Amino acid sequence: MAAIISCHQYSFVATSPLKKSVHHKLSSTATHTNFHFAPSPNNAPIQPLKPLCCSQNPPPFRSPPKQASSPFLPYSILLRLENWFFPSLKGCAISIALAVGLLTGVPALANTTSNPALPDVSVLISGPPIKDPGALLRYALPIDNKAIREVQKPLEDITDSLKLAGVKALDSVERNVRQASRALKQGRTVIVSGLAKSKVDHGIEMLNKLEAGMEELEQIIADRNRDAVSPKQTELLNYVGGVEEDMVDGFPYEVPEEYQNMPLLKGRAAVDMKVKVKDNPSLDECIFRIVLDGYNAPVTAGNFVDLVERHFYDGMEIQRADGFVVQTGDPEGPADGFIDPSTEKTRTIPLEIMVNGEKAPFYGATLEELGLYKAQTRLPFNAFGTMAMARDEFEDNSASSQVFWLLKESELTPSNANILDGRYAVFGYITENQDYLADLKVGDVIESIQVVSGLDNLVNPSYKIAG
Repeated sequence: MAAIISCHQYSFVATSPLKKSVHHKLSSTATHTNFHFAPSPNNAPIQPLKPLCCSQNPPPFRSPPKQASSPFLPYSILLRLENWFFPSLKGCAISIALAVGLLTGVPALANTTSNPALPDVSVLISGPPIKDPGALLRYALPIDNKAIREVQKPLEDITDSLKLAGVKALDSVERNVRQASRALKQGRTVIVSGLAKSKVDHGIEMLNKLEAGMEELEQIIADRNRDAVSPKQTELLNYVGGVEEDMVDGFPYEVPEEYQNMPLLKGRAAVDMKVKVKDNPSLDECIFRIVLDGYNAPVTAGNFVDLVERHFYDGMEIQRADGFVVQTGDPEGPADGFIDPSTEKTRTIPLEIMVNGEKAPFYGATLEELGLYKAQTRLPFNAFGTMAMARDEFEDNSASSQVFWLLKESELTPSNANILDGRYAVFGYITENQDYLADLKVGDVIESIQVVSGLDNLVNPSYKIAG
């Protein structure tokens, strides 16, 4: 059953409830990619993964496959959309068409003991078709330094400049680089003054590399080497991110007392998730780099890193891949989460949402329940590969080990509305090789997840007690 809402230029299709417990096995094929990475030295920006693909060229980015049919979207949700999620649609004529029929597409994945679910309207995603996860992570840092942001913005704008046709592209890139270089020279003193005392030396090192890199990019432009621009842009933005992280002085707030003894990630960490993809003769495996943000989700990210160090996910299959999300984390047996050996009970964590303008996250309630309908989350569901916790639909604090990554379709994106933000806890983004996420299928195997940086930011690790 599908619900279609239209109002002038706005249209979307809401479909496919997403369940938390997912042991249904769907026949599938998938694409394989083989990557390797070189670990970075201490305190150095994490280097991008380098693809080693069996195919000559990586697959182009593409939207997830469309489903043949869609489960019912509750009418009560539709009635709330105009006044809540779509203020821009107020005053417009809204038509709602509900078609009733047999579901012949991907089945809803249910738990026999409960009804845990992601929201029924999970395909309503806000913003432009694709948001850059690196930019989201940079802007999510708890810093306030206008000078470094004025360097960051024109470097990020290079992405749009490269979309221009012909010589206009490099001409626009040249303007971006000049603007960033000028901002760095004019704001360097302010930038250095914003570095945490314990990180000044490393921050200055990053600034020097950034300055030298921009000179190299200027030469690339002078040589009219368009293909070399994007890799150099990525390198420069890694330096910018390194400088910005060096501005964070300690952990910026106190976690509520009731959660202080849980595994907490007080900072950021990066993990590499190696997935073996089945039933594809062309490609073998793929390694996804994921950055976990403990500044904005210390309990959620800490729980995940602790499970990674327990090797909880190693050998686990992808349990849902329906074109809207990729999901895993449901262990074998009757439990649908991680059973803590010390208590022999499912370990759960609270819903954790950081809102722009707030110093600490909200815990234990959705933004809707708090009445914060217009609040903007610090870690939004804007990027392809956004990572969040699955939970029981009507139990805010029921998340345990099941995680999902969002697959985004631009044609399902209404303007300035997002029904996932504030309802499910985002705690990271896939930052490398996320384009291959849509190729994963049910039955593909997570061979391993390894922490490659930031493990020292984990406090209260239960895996050490257990091991």
